[in-house]
Amino acid sequence: MLRIEALQAIYPCLEPCVVVTIMGAVSAELQSLGHRPNFFYLQHAMGLASSMGLGIALARPELQVVVLDGDGSLLMNLGGLTTLARYQPPNLIHIVFDNESLLSVGGFPTATATGSDLAGIAKAAGVPRVASVRDLESFAASFAEALVADQLTTLVAKVEACGPAVFLTDLPLLENRFQFQRYLKEVRESERSGE
Repeated sequence: MLRIEALQAIYPCLEPCVVVTIMGAVSAELQSLGHRPNFFYLQHAMGLASSMGLGIALARPELQVVVLDGDGSLLMNLGGLTTLARYQPPNLIHIVFDNESLLSVGGFPTATATGSDLAGIAKAAGVPRVASVRDLESFAASFAEALVADQLTTLVAKVEACGPAVFLTDLPLLENRFQFQRYLKEVRESERSGE
């Protein structure tokens, strides 16, 4: 399965969600589908997408939060899984695109290339809903189930180790930060006014 195809499959469902992505290929491919103000591209903070998503999910329980992570990024912050499991925000879906490679920084193999099982680690950490998928149909179905499950979910999607020609986005980091912050504020204000 290609990551870009997986992103295309769920892209329409991301419109009402708060989306936090890691650096590199994931953010570049997501932006290539069309940037939205509810997308936050967490550049220069490898390993912290799940932590950022957890903070938003806990602070804003009325919002559905989707974290788009990678195997290399998650492996840099495995303790994040235990923290997710401790707090178990029901409004958080943690998607891990596992290509067994640090693709964005040269293609070096990650521990999943030699047998580490991220879904197994998430289960052992205490994440209540965990799925591992290898094809597009299963990925789309598992994501749809997670959206209605009202339970913390980690979805590990095995994808091919290929990506865009360039791993950069054309949205300046500060502009993205302020745009995302304004989005969160506007959503809260519209809820308070009953719109």
